[in-house]
Amino acid sequence: MPNERMNEALVRAKLRASGYYDDSETTVEEQISDIAAVKTLLRNASKGMKGGRGAPEFIISTRAANDVLIIIECKARLQDHESTNRNQPIRYAVDGALHYARVLSRDFTVIALATSGRTAAELRTSSFIWPRGDVGCKVLTTQAGQPVDAILPITDYVDLVLFDPEVREQRHRDLLAFSRELHDFMRDHAKLTESEKPLLVGGTLIALRDPAFRASYDKYTANDLQRQWLDVIQVEIDKADIPNSKRVNMAQPYSSIAVHPELGKPTPAFPRGVLYELIHRLATKVWPYVSIDHGFDVIGSFYGEFLKYTGGDKKALGIVLTPRHVTELFAMLANLQVDSRVLDTCCGTGGFLISSMSDMIGKASTKEQRAAIRSHGLVGVEQQPNMYALAASNMILRGDGKANLYQGSCFDDAIMRGVSSHKCNVGMINPPYSQRDAESRELVFVRYLLDSLTPGGTGIAIVPMSCAIGNSVEKATLLKAHTLEAVMSMPTDLFYPVGVVTCIMVLTAHAPHAASKRKTWFGYWKDDGFIKTKQNGRVDVDKRWAEIRDRWVSAFRNREVHAGESVMRAVTADDEWCAEAYMETNYSRLTRGDFEKVVRDYALFSLLGVQGSLSESETTGDD
Repeated sequence: MPNERMNEALVRAKLRASGYYDDSETTVEEQISDIAAVKTLLRNASKGMKGGRGAPEFIISTRAANDVLIIIECKARLQDHESTNRNQPIRYAVDGALHYARVLSRDFTVIALATSGRTAAELRTSSFIWPRGDVGCKVLTTQAGQPVDAILPITDYVDLVLFDPEVREQRHRDLLAFSRELHDFMRDHAKLTESEKPLLVGGTLIALRDPAFRASYDKYTANDLQRQWLDVIQVEIDKADIPNSKRVNMAQPYSSIAVHPELGKPTPAFPRGVLYELIHRLATKVWPYVSIDHGFDVIGSFYGEFLKYTGGDKKALGIVLTPRHVTELFAMLANLQVDSRVLDTCCGTGGFLISSMSDMIGKASTKEQRAAIRSHGLVGVEQQPNMYALAASNMILRGDGKANLYQGSCFDDAIMRGVSSHKCNVGMINPPYSQRDAESRELVFVRYLLDSLTPGGTGIAIVPMSCAIGNSVEKATLLKAHTLEAVMSMPTDLFYPVGVVTCIMVLTAHAPHAASKRKTWFGYWKDDGFIKTKQNGRVDVDKRWAEIRDRWVSAFRNREVHAGESVMRAVTADDEWCAEAYMETNYSRLTRGDFEKVVRDYALFSLLGVQGSLSESETTGDD
């Protein structure tokens, strides 16, 4: 045992050298923890067969990511570092670290370190990550894919957790589950309209950017808190290096909420007031994620969840928010570079801009490049005042003090002159979807986007399939100035529960289609791996999306042609722009089950007038 203390001393020295003991956000505990959840989990975590309390040598937590724990298990002898099957936790360092990681992963994402050796020269370190709620661990690697074999600064571990796809997906699920709870809370106690709910969330997250407000919001009375909430939002907006007129537009929608009578009223259930309760919930459940994950459109996710409970916005305004995995797909299809400038002329809450920023910052190698991306690389236009405020809030939350956002119509000449001055070379858009009296109006939005890009720029749009298969003046007008590079047919229920079938169009700006004399690539992208679920909508249950996405992007970039998946065809405005019209059927993939499903669906439709299989109804709970 004295030898084991030698290894602990080495680890302690490494932690001290890496700044763990000097960081006010970080707490290093040894063999016992004051964190209630940790104490509960370790109560029966003994490495022996008889149960009882157990604990690793070091337990490290940080307020920068309160859902993450770092644990370290120490052994003196190098031969006690790891067993063959990792199933002897009493003797071996790796086995013991993973034993505790499994226990603690019920409530935390765990970075498990195993160390052995009695001198600095022979010190050996193995690192693993066990995502919260997962069934197993994996070796912790750098972003370059190399195993981590040393004790890193706490900020490096937070970054590695941030980029882990399983952890990010788990956090996303947590936030969506919390958004449903928050919706019910605001409906029952705050008496807010559907358009005010996301504003209250966005404004509160902006206020929480202020460290003084985060530390003192529980010191105010209910009435004073309401005034202070708006004051802090105004201060945070004023910090943004943007014209005063834009600041006014950003702040105005929050003013009406700041005087809402229900928010500042103490109640028996909430003696500090409803606003305090909401701030506290967001501060503990959402802010820790937002403060470290700048690539996640949290406000857009909340807004999308709130839309599910009302038909108003999405039916009256044609608002169909783009799923997060599609905004990330757009960034990959555009093949963004660190010096790309991205434009979205119907930016909504800013989902495309946020995914683009995350993609470009991931490729940046210097602070100057990252600063340039935030300051100059993202341009957006949004007409709806409340939506504009949400988009601006989203950008401020990511440290973007110079968000180039314009409030107004993308058809306004003055706004488009301002937009064109940014010389954007990439455009992304999910335009408002037309009502019955506006056939193919979505392509008008696409055309204005392309007109605003530099010559040779890439425009990517997701629009209803009706825009691609119908004959319209807009298709012809679009091709007179721009080249249709590719069209991809997307999953039928991509926007579930909104019933719209879509496709993605990729075009080259300011290159007339006829003059380019290029064939168009058509992809049949109907299966993205997501499955409809009753409670959570479409979910990548089997974790197929990453592989499917990479295959799609590779096929698109290389213009690969595969039977049943893609085809190249020269088209004009009079042709159908979809893979289904030209693609050869790959009959080798058809199974007896496919045949039976079609027959069953047809029988149901003929008998009951109902489309869709029994299995779909049972899965989604639809009547």
